[in-house]
Parts: sequence; C-alpha cells; structure tokens
Amino acid sequence: MKRLVLLLLVLLDLGQAHGLLHRVPLRRHPSLRKKLRARGQLSEFWKSQNLDMIQFTETCTMDQSANEPLINYLDMEYFGTISIGSPPQNFTVIFDTGSSNLWVPSVYCTSSACKTHTRFYPSQSNTYSMVGSQFSIQYGTGSLSGIIGADQVSVEGLTVVGQRFGESVTEPGQTFVDAEFDGILGLGYPSLAVGGVTPVFDNMMAQNLVDVPMFSVYMSSDPEGGAGSELIFGGYDHSHFSGSLNWVPVTKQGYWQIALDAIQVGGTVMFCSQGCQAIVDTGTSLITGPPDKIKQLQEAIGAQPMDGEYAVECVNLNVMPDVTFTINGVPYTLQPTAYTLLDFVDGMQFCSSGFQGLDIQPPAGPLWILGISLIERWK
Repeated sequence: MKRLVLLLLVLLDLGQAHGLLHRVPLRRHPSLRKKLRARGQLSEFWKSQNLDMIQFTETCTMDQSANEPLINYLDMEYFGTISIGSPPQNFTVIFDTGSSNLWVPSVYCTSSACKTHTRFYPSQSNTYSMVGSQFSIQYGTGSLSGIIGADQVSVEGLTVVGQRFGESVTEPGQTFVDAEFDGILGLGYPSLAVGGVTPVFDNMMAQNLVDVPMFSVYMSSDPEGGAGSELIFGGYDHSHFSGSLNWVPVTKQGYWQIALDAIQVGGTVMFCSQGCQAIVDTGTSLITGPPDKIKQLQEAIGAQPMDGEYAVECVNLNVMPDVTFTINGVPYTLQPTAYTLLDFVDGMQFCSSGFQGLDIQPPAGPLWILGISLIERWK
C-alpha cells in the first residue's frame, strides 16, 4: 500500500505540503461488480449491456470530452460524502480523477437508478441558481443527461460558492441501480469537463480555500471498510508513505496523464519498451490497456476466459509472475495478490484478473489506465 498510494501523488503540482490539510474520509464498499457476481448476475449483466469483457474494445477518444468508459465504475470501491445547497443536501460520490464534472441525481429524474439514490431538490436550497444549459455524458452503456445548475458545494468544511454541477434527469438502464454511490465528483483538468464547467478543485484554488494547490489520496486495504482512507485537499500526509515521493510530470492536461517507462511481467519487459502513455484514475479498481496487449498479459499470468471475463486459479497465486510498472525510473511492482480480485461465490473463492482491455485512442496512441483502488487484502 505504501507504494500504491504514490501512483496518484506523483501527479501533484511540485511544491511543499505546508499549510492546513483538509481531510475527506473515504469509505470502502463492495464494488458493483462484486455484488453482481455474488448474486450470480454478472455474466447476465455483460450480456444485457452487449458487453464482452474479454474482447472489450470500445473506443474512447480524448477529443470527445463527454465520453466516459462507464465500465470502470463497476469496480469502484471507495466513496466519500459531499453536500450541495443551503441547508445542505448530502450525497455519496466517487472522487474521480478520470473525469472533471460533478453530477448528482435530480429530483426530476424518473430513471430506476434515481429512485434508489439520493436526489437533489433545487427548491429546497436557498443558494441555488438555475443555469439551464443541458449536459450529457456518453457512457459505454448509455448516456447520462440532465441540466446544469449552480449552488454551494461543501466537502468536509470547504465550501465552494457558485459551483456549477450536473443534475441528472436520465441515467442509463440498470447500470447505476445497485451502485453504492449517488454521483461523481471529477478531479480531472478543466479541459476534460463537459460544458466548459470549472471543476470543484479548480474553484477551491480560485476561491483560496486551500493553502497549497495540491490534493492527494490514500486508500487503505483495511478489510473493515478501508478504515483510514482519505482524500486530502491542500497537501499530503507524510505518515501515509515511507521514503521519498517520485514526482512525475503530467504529459497532457486532460486526464492526469503521465509517461510509463516500461511494463515488465516476471522480470521481462513485455510492453512499452520504448515508453508509452498512461492515466492515473481513482475511478476504477482495474488496470486497463490496449485489448491486444491485455490479451497477451492475461496469457502471461495464466488467466483464462470465464463468464465474459478473465479468471485465475486462486491456488496458483504463489507461482504467478509479478507485474512491474516503471514510472520516471522507479519500479512499482504488483504481486499477484495485488493485481487479482478476490470474491466469494457460493462460499467458494473466485479470483479474477484485475487487468482489462479498453481502447482509448488519443492522437499520440493508446493509453493505459492505472486504477488506484486495485487493492485487496488476503489472509
């Protein structure tokens, strides 16, 4: 865990983390993927959404800022609480570095997913103002759409005034019905935001709410709800890591995009031998890459197709190879217990691969996604 947390910290602006730290507790819940698998509904979900996770090749392009690979959110496990309006209305959200918009369900939403989540009532807020412009985010399984409003948004004592956010009126199919979160708070760059909306953290900086223009994330693998996990605005906590930080330049300001030096499997460089690009994403527990490369990686770790995804024999973990991502000259090694996901189906252990094919094609070539919350505790 001490090394995994650095994957996000390397993205932060260079500087010293002095000043007041604003801590947002994060709670860990079973991911939607785990819930569906435990109920024996996961393979049916893939079929109902016309998705085959073994051959998942949906193309997401960087110049279509409204395009989000929704499948990532099936694997999100860490959530926090924010409030919108005055008096405050509370929502459970994903703090997502892979997108830049804030959205929550609207009281006017009639989709099934909205009925199972907290909805925003603009008429109950004294500080709300209607912007009225429409927004739409295209996901792999449908589009989430609604209108833009503005209100104060509070995150653990930090209150942003005049924050524009999406009020979803339609949400795609059954995808969000069982999700543990109400909405998403994007932490990506403004260029990625739908509708030209200024992201929450950028407004925090503009309104001088943080002493240092920096945020960090610590995700604990504690089995009891990820105790101690937190998002920190205004710096980072030295107690969450050992050694020195590995500062890595952002190569493109949209997603938090960085350069990968190489990817080794079992000590042998298999991918990115000449370097490649990756984005760091708190909105997923997976590590994704070009489908053809991921297929080779699955074969190298001994993963086999099963029910629309890749699985490994739990008893083989001790002989499976390590996978190492080298970033700015520093190797980050994932052992098999870190890159596989442990579930229990009918009382039996089920181990699935934490790697998945996803075709994101910006002009410079395909991207890898480094999912920060790929953390499992094994006993």
